[in-house]
Amino acid sequence: MMCQSWMRAIGPSRLLKYSLFGRLLKKVQMQGGTRRAERGVLQVRRSERPSGPTQQMGLFQQPARRLAVGLILGLVAFPPTLAPAGEGKGSLTPEEEAVISVYRSASLGVVHITSTVLSQDFFFRVVPERGSGSGFVVDEKGLILTNNHVVENAESIEVTLADKIKVPAKLVGRDPSNDLAVIRINPGKETLVPLRLGNSAQLQVGQTAIAIGNPFGLERTVTRGVVSALGRSLKSDSGRQIRNVIQTDAAINPGNSGGPLLNSRGEVIGVNTAIFTPSGGSVGIGFAVPANTVKQLLPQLIAKGRARHPWMGINGLDINLAVAKALSLAAKEGVMISQVAANGPAARAGLRGSQRRVRVGNYMVTVGGDIIQTLDGQKIASVDDLTAFLDERKKVGDDVRVEALRDGKPLIVTVRLGELPED
Repeated sequence: MMCQSWMRAIGPSRLLKYSLFGRLLKKVQMQGGTRRAERGVLQVRRSERPSGPTQQMGLFQQPARRLAVGLILGLVAFPPTLAPAGEGKGSLTPEEEAVISVYRSASLGVVHITSTVLSQDFFFRVVPERGSGSGFVVDEKGLILTNNHVVENAESIEVTLADKIKVPAKLVGRDPSNDLAVIRINPGKETLVPLRLGNSAQLQVGQTAIAIGNPFGLERTVTRGVVSALGRSLKSDSGRQIRNVIQTDAAINPGNSGGPLLNSRGEVIGVNTAIFTPSGGSVGIGFAVPANTVKQLLPQLIAKGRARHPWMGINGLDINLAVAKALSLAAKEGVMISQVAANGPAARAGLRGSQRRVRVGNYMVTVGGDIIQTLDGQKIASVDDLTAFLDERKKVGDDVRVEALRDGKPLIVTVRLGELPED
């Protein structure tokens, strides 16, 4: 129907003139019979044509004319279908449409955070240094979640909202052990868009992961990838392991820190916190604190300004077969206590740290401390296992039954857990 209307609009003579077949017919006419520049002025008679190859064109003339006319009639009888205007937008894949939908809704809740830290230059003068990161709204009253390292030691914090409005912010609470922090703004008449926290325990390797943030100050940039791995451990600035970290290949760069990692439903599954990079930019290995850790700690950060972590008061060394063989240990796995905090929970319970240093290959290690093997009957094979048990099963003030080896002999003590110091 549209093609027929188009043909009627331009007219059959113009259709013939501008069509490929019209040009072909014109060429055939120029090559056969009589050629005219103006009517009755120039004629080339057949009898005056030279003989040879040119003369053979007469053999081509009639079949070519019939072919051109036949093709034109076919075009008229079976006109091509023209796509309606705008129909090309339907070429998006379902995956692309999902990313676009997530970005349109979630980007409204992503903010750009600029912090100012005072430091000293070479001449001991106090100079301000500005840092940049990301965050996202968690409630309509102005609470924003980000990374601790984005706002740590900041003298002032400024937040840029989705509509480019800049507002000051204040620190509410932080947890260096999991690199999380909460800040607050006064939204005034601004309408904030909180993002939903998803269930990171239901994640599967290979599912879509979408990162939104402000890499290098480029506001509300979206990148897409997959969940590359689950259950990673990442050492925080406090020295404590962040557990169950999500690994993704969605591009994360400096400035993305504190921004959300989302699933295809637009739910926050993690808080982008770190990248592995030999170059300073993304190489497809990024890490995010899982959403379930955020859910556990967020109420404490808002109410108390900090998260309380149970603490035994020890530093330890993972024991494996290689270490056990090198040190001639009876235990093949566990945690050897290398240091006991003075007057800490472990010290009060009578646990002992390492007594001497020995060389193992190219390293010097402290040895001779008690080797923890179980906590409340659960096998402990590493420091990460010990930290995970305390964070998931215990709280500050709880008692824990510790089974250990001292000089190859069994030892059982009860430790009353304290609170992990902030610094």
